[in-house]
Amino acid sequence: MEAHLLEWLNLSVRWVHMITGVAWIGASFYFVWLENNLNRVNPKSGLAGDLWAIHGGGIYHLEKYKLAPPTMPDNLHWFKWEAYFTWMSGIALLCVVFYSNPTLYLLAPGSSLTGPEGVALGIASLFVGWFVYSFLCDSALGKRPALLGFILFVLIIGAAYGFSKVFSGRGAYLHVGAIIGTIMVGNVFRIIMPAQRALVAAIAENRTPDPALPAKGLLRSRHNNYFTLPVLFIMISNHFPSTYGSQYNWLILAGIAVLAVLVRHYFNTRHDSHKFAWTLPVAAVGMICLAYVTGPAQMPSAPEVAKAPGTIEYQPLPETALGGGAKPAAPKPAEAPVQAANAGPGFDKVHSVIQERCAVCHSAKPTSPLFSAAPAGVMFDTPEQIRQNAARIQAQAVTSQIMPLGNITQMTQQERDLIGAWIVQGAPTN
Repeated sequence: MEAHLLEWLNLSVRWVHMITGVAWIGASFYFVWLENNLNRVNPKSGLAGDLWAIHGGGIYHLEKYKLAPPTMPDNLHWFKWEAYFTWMSGIALLCVVFYSNPTLYLLAPGSSLTGPEGVALGIASLFVGWFVYSFLCDSALGKRPALLGFILFVLIIGAAYGFSKVFSGRGAYLHVGAIIGTIMVGNVFRIIMPAQRALVAAIAENRTPDPALPAKGLLRSRHNNYFTLPVLFIMISNHFPSTYGSQYNWLILAGIAVLAVLVRHYFNTRHDSHKFAWTLPVAAVGMICLAYVTGPAQMPSAPEVAKAPGTIEYQPLPETALGGGAKPAAPKPAEAPVQAANAGPGFDKVHSVIQERCAVCHSAKPTSPLFSAAPAGVMFDTPEQIRQNAARIQAQAVTSQIMPLGNITQMTQQERDLIGAWIVQGAPTN
């Protein structure tokens, strides 16, 4: 029952996070688009520009003031709670998924950190990330946005590299996303909203508003705009183990972040011209290149040891690796001729390994107390189910080795090699 309730808590928090995130990012995209598409030719007195638009059967006329109208309207809509609830639900999701069981989801197998140390590092990184970012923005670098952006990129990827040494791939990616998300909501809470409140207060007191504060808020808003696509990728990355499961996961994240920023830059600037249209095909080619370089390494046909000229013998697993009381097959006599040079390991051995190491969770009735149902609906109860999921097993247990989670069932490298060799042979079950 505890695992069942935890799963529904995970679902509920994740759903709230997604809904509020869509609302926040949608509003951010819309207002950047609005700013970029204002008609600034001969604006009315006091206006920076205006825009006519049609949507949903209605025609809208929007006007932007250089600073503010002479008098404040009775109803003024503020955009802040989308950001706050997105961050709060994201932190709740970190707690539910990673911090409630850090040795399983957060830490890498063999990590030098204990569970509490990993949680403390994750939480501290959020605050450190915000204060370093804010310090750099308020320094002289704030007047050199290109150099500031490059330094921020290097620091974020540096954090990804550091996380990858102690956290699981998923844990590293999600904490990079959490740092960026904290920076984004910090911009809203500490910079953008105070600037807007100061603007409204100045108008209410019949004072001339300070233009520096709205300008600072606009700069941070643009930072948030460029952060959105990398954060969106991180939010969906846990479905793609070839990214976070790679030994070079931090470099893959860097590559995808660069491509995402390029695409965002095109959409931010296309109102002036399409001179950055080249970023779209470059991003497409970049994704193809990343798919190529992250491809699984060529698996050997099977674990082999040479016994005599013209003969090959497959090395059996030790009895302890097979589990369930299974006995390793008796080795063939060294002088026996090999029937087929490319014959792979028998399915019986593979089945024993999968039942001991994988089916404790991936079963119609998991024996692991962590799950009330098979994760992602993937089950290994029958030979046919195992064969149908062979590609997924190779990606997650053999190539990236992100499964079993936290390697809680202690799958050995020899067992992974055995499964990989069986899959190379076509995953036969007879």
